[in-house]
Amino acid sequence: MTLPIPPAVELLPLTPELVLVGATFALLMLDLFVDESRRAITHLAAIVILLVTAGLIVAGVGGQGVVLNGMFIRDDAADVMKIAICVISAMSLCYAWSYLRDRGLYKGEVPVLMLFAVSGMMLLVSSGSLVMVYLGLEMLALSSYALVAVDRDGPVASEAAIKYFVLGSLASGILLYGLSLIYGATGTLDLAQIRAVADVSSNPDLMLTGMVFVVAGIAFKFGAVPFHMWLPDVYHGAPTPITIFIGAAPKLATFGMAYRLLEGGLGPLDARWQLLIAGLAALSLVIGNLVALAQSNLKRMLAYSTISHVGFLFLGLAGGGAQGYAAALFYAISYAIMSAAAFGAIVVLSNRGFEADGIDDFKGLNARSPWMAGLVLCVMASLAGVPPFLGFWAKLAVLRAALNGDLMWLAIVGIVSAVIGAFYYLRVIKAMYFDEPVGEGPIPRADRPLRAVFGVNALALLALGLFWNPLMAWCQQAFA
Repeated sequence: MTLPIPPAVELLPLTPELVLVGATFALLMLDLFVDESRRAITHLAAIVILLVTAGLIVAGVGGQGVVLNGMFIRDDAADVMKIAICVISAMSLCYAWSYLRDRGLYKGEVPVLMLFAVSGMMLLVSSGSLVMVYLGLEMLALSSYALVAVDRDGPVASEAAIKYFVLGSLASGILLYGLSLIYGATGTLDLAQIRAVADVSSNPDLMLTGMVFVVAGIAFKFGAVPFHMWLPDVYHGAPTPITIFIGAAPKLATFGMAYRLLEGGLGPLDARWQLLIAGLAALSLVIGNLVALAQSNLKRMLAYSTISHVGFLFLGLAGGGAQGYAAALFYAISYAIMSAAAFGAIVVLSNRGFEADGIDDFKGLNARSPWMAGLVLCVMASLAGVPPFLGFWAKLAVLRAALNGDLMWLAIVGIVSAVIGAFYYLRVIKAMYFDEPVGEGPIPRADRPLRAVFGVNALALLALGLFWNPLMAWCQQAFA
C-alpha cells in the first residue's frame, strides 16, 4: 500500500522545519569530508542554520495554519517558542566549541545532534496530535541522551548518560501510557477533537487517569518535584556546554508540549489539572530551594535551582488563561537566557584541567577580573530576582498570574521561596567580591569570541530587564 503524498500547500507551514532538517542532513554529509583541523566550519555552519531557521520564522515564510490533518499547528505561540529555541540553541553551540575542542571531546556529531534535537523541539511545540507530541519528544530525548554521553571515557558523564536514558525512558513511558488512556477514553488522537469531548467522555475515570499520567510525564520532563531525581546528576555529570543546551532550550519545548496537551487537549478539565500543577509547583519551589542551599558545587546548585525555577514557571500554568500562559512563556524564555548565562560563566572561567564548577572557585574573582565578576553579578542577580534584571520581571509576571487564578497560597509560597533562593545566589556574589581567593583561582583565559558571547548573554539580562515590555507583549500576543 502506498501512502498519499501531501500536496505542496500542506507543507508550506513546515518550511522552517524542512529547511532545518534538510540542512542538518547536508551538514552530516559535509562532516564526512571535513578534516579534523577544520571542524570549525561545520560548527559555524550549524549556528548559521539555526539563525537562518529563526529568520524564516520571523519573516513568516510558509505562513501559519493547521496542516497534515490537524497534526501540525503553526500559530503565533509556536512561532514565538521556535524563534527563542533556535536563538538559544545557537548560543549553546557558541559556548560548546572551544570547551569541547580543548578537552578532546569535540565530535562532528555534536552540532548534528543538537540540530536534530532542535527539530524535535520545533515539532513538539507545533503538535496538534498525540502522535506528533510523541514523535517530537523522542527526537529531542534520543539526541539529548547521546549528547550527555559525548565524553565516553569519563565515568561521571557515562553515569549521567545512563541515568538520563533510564529515567528519561521511564518518563516517556509514563507519558505514553497517559496518552494511550486518553485515546482509549476519546477514540481520537487529534488534540482539538480530544478537547471537544474531554468533559463529556463516556469513560470519565479513564480520562482522568490519563490526565494524571500526562501531568506526571510533563513534570518528569521538566524535572519538577517529586520527579526531579535525574536532573542534578545529569546537569552535574554532562560536559558544561551540553548542560547549557539541555538546560535551556528544552524547557521552552516542554512548556510548548504542556500547553498543547493541557490547554489544547485537556482544556475543559483545567480545574483538575491546574490543581495538580499547583501542587507540583509548591513542592518544586520548597524542595528545590532548600536543597540548593546545601550545595557547594555550582553546577549542582544551579541544577536544584532549576527545579525551583520550574516551580515558578508552573505558577503561570496553574494560574491558567491567556495571561497565565503568557507569563509562563515569558518565564520560560527568561529562564532559558539566564540558565545559558549561568552555566556559560563556568565555561568561560574553566581551563583545560580546571573546572570552575565550585562556589569556592569564584572567590576573589573581582580582584583578578572586575569585568568578568560584573558579568557574573548580572547573571546571579537576575536568577535571584533582583530588580531591574530580567529575572525580577519574570517572577513578578508568574506571581501575578497565580493571584489572577485565585491561588493566593501558591503566590505566598513563591514569594517566600524567592527570598530563600536569593541567599544562595548572593553567596556567589559574596565569594567574588568579599572573600579571599583560594590558591591561584580562576583567571579567564577563554577565547575572545567565547568571552564576547558570554558578555552579550549576561548584559542581555540587564537590557531585557530595563526594556522587558516588548518581550512580554510578544508573549501576550502569542496567546491573544
